[in-house]
Amino acid sequence: MTGEGQSATTFELFFDLVYVFAITRVTEYMADAHSASGVLQGLILLALFWTTWAGYAWLGNQARADVGLLRVGMSVAMVAIFVVDLTVLQAWHDTPGALNAPLVFVCAYLVVRFVHLGVYSVAAGKDAGLRRQIALTWIPVAASVTLLLIGIGVGGWWQTLLFAGAVVVEWVVYLLTSRRGDWRVHSAAHWTERHGLFVILTIGESILSIGFGAQGQPVDWPLLVVAVLGVALAIGLWWLYFDLVSLAAARRLEQARGQARTILAVQAYNFGHFPIVAGVVLTALGIEGVVAHAGEAEPLGVFYASALFGGLATYLAGQLLFVRLMHMALNRVRLVAVGVLLAGIPLAALGPPLAALALLVLIVAALIVLDTVRHADLRRQLRGIS
Repeated sequence: MTGEGQSATTFELFFDLVYVFAITRVTEYMADAHSASGVLQGLILLALFWTTWAGYAWLGNQARADVGLLRVGMSVAMVAIFVVDLTVLQAWHDTPGALNAPLVFVCAYLVVRFVHLGVYSVAAGKDAGLRRQIALTWIPVAASVTLLLIGIGVGGWWQTLLFAGAVVVEWVVYLLTSRRGDWRVHSAAHWTERHGLFVILTIGESILSIGFGAQGQPVDWPLLVVAVLGVALAIGLWWLYFDLVSLAAARRLEQARGQARTILAVQAYNFGHFPIVAGVVLTALGIEGVVAHAGEAEPLGVFYASALFGGLATYLAGQLLFVRLMHMALNRVRLVAVGVLLAGIPLAALGPPLAALALLVLIVAALIVLDTVRHADLRRQLRGIS
């Protein structure tokens, strides 16, 4: 069992690499679909990946992930997750003449969940409460996989609804059964570090999207300018989360004990972090579209404008939810920014791509300046600066 001072292991960082590929594939799926339905399906896939990752974050907090059975189990899970990654682009549209990709997707996903709960049961040891909680989790997992299997059987919009239902069923049951506080957060430092690393992983996707969007383009001034703005936006995304929000939350979780800590971990981190992650992925999709059309004078269009501005709005809304769940506080500046971003989607859709990205960078820069001025004392306190 881990202790309060346990931090993330190098094996867990290695484990996360398969999720880098997963996020890249989800973004690619949404870009190829280039439609609202494609974005919805991409977010459902992202939710399934997030569910598996969160489960292994719990496992790594229970016992060291780099030794014994946990290392073996997580190695098997890495292989299975990579198989899931390979099937993402065909999760709704199977290619004739090959293996049934949606079926491979669900079978590999089942392996990931089966290994997680099996290894977790062993790692729980004699903790009766935790073992009971893990046993209860088999029920929504079985229901979720059943809905996924039915979905790939019927296809079309029914598949989308059933896949979404699989996520909803598992999340709702997980939330309801977690109220007893039988999950264990032995190390607050490990828990906050793991989630912070996943946020960094997704922000890294926004940088990768610059490279993907630039493929096949000549190196000219518009491309260089948009690359600079894209990296600046990624830095801004990091700043808005790690400069203050994550530090204050880490302090709060460290101070909490017992059931209170568990509830914060479930609600603020497992649920509150998903819109943060989804927001970064959507923003990366928008950046990729801007880079691909950097030197063009034509309007950015509704699809990429919605991804770009709506993605940042989702990211900030996720932070609002996270802070609310952790501290019962409301950041009104971020709330106003969400409204401004959503209202600015039509304007961004009608303007040139480069101008839309530049406007987004300015909005993020303004938020950073306001945070720096308004919370200077709190920042010094959290960082131990006199």
